[in-house]
Amino acid sequence: MINQIPARMGTSFLLKKGHHLKVITPQSEQVSDLFCFNANDYRESLSSGRSIDYNDSIFLTTGHTLYSNQSQPMLRICDDTCGRHDILLTPCSLKMFQILAGNDDYHPSCHENLARHFASYGIDDHEISTTFNIFMNVRLNQKGSIKIEPPLAEAGDYVVFEACMDLIVGLTACAHEETNNFSCKPIQYQIFVPS
Repeated sequence: MINQIPARMGTSFLLKKGHHLKVITPQSEQVSDLFCFNANDYRESLSSGRSIDYNDSIFLTTGHTLYSNQSQPMLRICDDTCGRHDILLTPCSLKMFQILAGNDDYHPSCHENLARHFASYGIDDHEISTTFNIFMNVRLNQKGSIKIEPPLAEAGDYVVFEACMDLIVGLTACAHEETNNFSCKPIQYQIFVPS
C-alpha cells in the first residue's frame, strides 16, 4: 500500500529491522525530511556527522548507510533513482522562518511536523537533529558556501531504504518553499518486506 503525506505535513511509523521503506515524489521537485530513532532506545538516533564520516561523502546514495550517534547502521540505501540528497542542513523550523523573514509570523515547518508525530512516542522535540533530506539539492562552492538549488527529482523518482534495526521513523513533505522550487507538494511512501 502506498501512503501519501499532504504538502507541508508529516507522519511517523515503526519500521522493523529488515523491512524496506520506499519514499516517492509523485510530482517533480519535492523534498522529504527523514529522521529516525532506535525503537528500543530513543537515546540512539540518526547522526549526520557519523553518516558523513563513515561513508566519506556528503552525497549519499545507493550502497551508502545512514549511521546513528552510537555508530550503528540504521538505514541502508538499496535503490535511488534521483541520486542527489542532503545530509548537511537541519529541518526547516518556525524559528528559522521567523529569523529569515524578520518577523514573528507563523509558518509550517518540518521540525514542527516531526516533533508533533514523534511526541506520540514520548520523544521530545529537542531530540530531533539534522535530517536526511531526500531529494534536496544543496550545492557547495570551493569556499564552502552553500546554496539550495531546485531538486533534481522528477515525478516518480524514489529512494528505497532497508532498516538495519527496529526504528521509529519521522517523514515529511517539506514545507520550505525555496527547497521545493517554490511549490510545496505531497510525498508518498511504502513499507514492504522484500521478497
